[in-house]
Amino acid sequence: MPAHTVAPLTSACLDAHPVVAAHLQTFLALDFGLKRTGFAVGNRLLRTAQPQGTLTAEGDARFVKVAQQIKTWQPDALVVGVPFHPDGAAHENTLRARRFARQLHGRFKLPVFEVDERYTTTEAHSLGARDADAAAACIILEQFLRSLP
Repeated sequence: MPAHTVAPLTSACLDAHPVVAAHLQTFLALDFGLKRTGFAVGNRLLRTAQPQGTLTAEGDARFVKVAQQIKTWQPDALVVGVPFHPDGAAHENTLRARRFARQLHGRFKLPVFEVDERYTTTEAHSLGARDADAAAACIILEQFLRSLP
C-alpha cells in the first residue's frame, strides 16, 4: 500500500515506495480513531509487526499515552494509517488522520509516514482479532514495511 512521510517531505500524495532512510529501523504504527487508537511495533530487518494494544483517549490525553509508548518502544519513526473511501477519495477522517500525523511530528520530532489503511479494520475482523484496532495497526505497519525497498 502507498505511504509517504510527513517530514521532511510535505507531499500530499501517498508514494508507492516511500523514501525511508536506512537508519530508520524501528517503527511504531498508529491506527487513528476518534475514541480509540490501535498501535503496533515492528522493525525493518524482519519486516514484521506485532500488535501492542489500543489507546482509549481523546484530545491531548491521546498524546500523553502516545508519548508513553514512544518512551517504551523508542521507535525511529512513526507510521499512521490514513483512511480513504473505496474509490480513493478523501473524507473527514482522512483529514483528521493527516492532522494527527502532523501533530505527532510536531510534538515528538520523529519522521511520520502515512499509509493508506483502507480495509485494515475489516481485515483484522476477518482474521478474528480480539483487538481490531491493534490488529489494524499491525496490518498498516506490515504494509508499510513491505513497501520498503
